[in-house]
Amino acid sequence: QVQLVESGGGLVQAGASLRLSCAASGRTFSSYGMGWFRQAPGKEREFVAAISWSGGSTYYADFVKGRFTISKDNAKNTVYLQMNGLKPEDTAVYYCAAAGSIVLVRIAPKTWGQGTQVTVSS
Repeated sequence: QVQLVESGGGLVQAGASLRLSCAASGRTFSSYGMGWFRQAPGKEREFVAAISWSGGSTYYADFVKGRFTISKDNAKNTVYLQMNGLKPEDTAVYYCAAAGSIVLVRIAPKTWGQGTQVTVSS
């Protein structure tokens, strides 16, 4: 079983940048797809971005294209989400997720982290 721990969230002003990190441990060899989701108060959890084990394939939700970048460092067992040009509507708890493939992490994540809060002021 893989364990995921997010970090890097915080309080920033609109237009600022943050980089979230997701450190994985345990049976990481079985987690071929990794991704990020977010959930704002009163709203459903929504998909943000996903990446394959090799890092060669990525997928983004339309609302973050051109602003967010997902990447990974397999040597460090860490996945990142670089967020630029943050907007107040990006305010949410951001969760790291893992599954057997990039397709599965988008539609049926197997493992979740505890989440990290991102707050963007107006």
